[in-house]
Amino acid sequence: MIAFIVGTTAELIKIAPVYHELSDRGRDVEIWYTGQHVEELPAALGDLDLPRPAVWLVPERGARNLARPVDAPRWALRLARTVLSQRGRLRARLRRDGRQPWVLVHGDTFTAPLGALVGRLLGARVGHVEAGMRSGSLLHPFPEEVNRRVAAHLVDVHFAPSANEAHNLRHRRGAVVVTGANTIVDAVRFALSRPSSSTLVLPERYAVATLHRFELVSKEDLYRTALELLRDASRNVPIVYFAGASERERIAQYGLDGLFDGERFRIEQKLSYVDFMPVLARAQYVVTDSGGLQEESNHLGIPCAIHRAKTERHEGEGSQMVLTRYDAGRLRRFLETYEQHRIEPSLDDFHPSRQIADTVDLLGA
Repeated sequence: MIAFIVGTTAELIKIAPVYHELSDRGRDVEIWYTGQHVEELPAALGDLDLPRPAVWLVPERGARNLARPVDAPRWALRLARTVLSQRGRLRARLRRDGRQPWVLVHGDTFTAPLGALVGRLLGARVGHVEAGMRSGSLLHPFPEEVNRRVAAHLVDVHFAPSANEAHNLRHRRGAVVVTGANTIVDAVRFALSRPSSSTLVLPERYAVATLHRFELVSKEDLYRTALELLRDASRNVPIVYFAGASERERIAQYGLDGLFDGERFRIEQKLSYVDFMPVLARAQYVVTDSGGLQEESNHLGIPCAIHRAKTERHEGEGSQMVLTRYDAGRLRRFLETYEQHRIEPSLDDFHPSRQIADTVDLLGA
């Protein structure tokens, strides 16, 4: 049996195409959930046509969103208690179809190294989807860079998006399989094939912005400067800024509400993945600090500025993507010359989920 150990909506988005690929091949697959995101789970499952988790690795009763790194120790302790108390049942569940048991983890949240450790504890072969990404700094982004490096020591098969990530794993144990791209490309194709239920009305030409990472929004001067630059750029192309509750709280705290005029520079609630992808696909450009959105815009060929100090994803850097390093001048130049960064879409060039399923089939016969 194959268990996907995941805990966030972003992980669900990126494992969904692998789940469907394996399920369509008749493999016995399940989602085991760690509960880092709880409130968003039902909507995400419906969006991605996924079943409810078969196993909760933290007790579902009383589970709540893991909002801050300081909440992680208590959450990890609950997970450890569940796994240790149910170790025999979980081990038997993984072996119920008589085939090589697999645990697949994804990305760089706390769930990735802990899920890999659970897989090892239960005697499964462990695969890491989106393996080998490195920013070169343990602090940027933190704790994601640490999570990736720890997970790399625990897995048996590293599914690396490109030769660059494979090179980063050259000294690690286990096999490295280069998939050609991240599974996000399969997720984007899936989302664009689904009907959208969004009622959001947008102008013919617009840009998209999302800025949410703690290291940016917690620094008033950096956040203020970024939003002011976006406000100024919206005079040329309207900008839709998608913000969650935490960003809205910071905007109110810093007194930045007046930057948004509701027309040229407007703030909107975040959309579900299936509703957001068509919005992204029509955007003139993107300004974000999201790694996932960086990759999605790359496959769609949309100019993108990554407003971060460092990034572990290097798709399109120097052509389609500009890394600002929090430099206001770099962001301003991108906003003035974004059209120079447009490239041809590559949505149909890669099928990483198929490669991952092929490898699991080959090694799990």
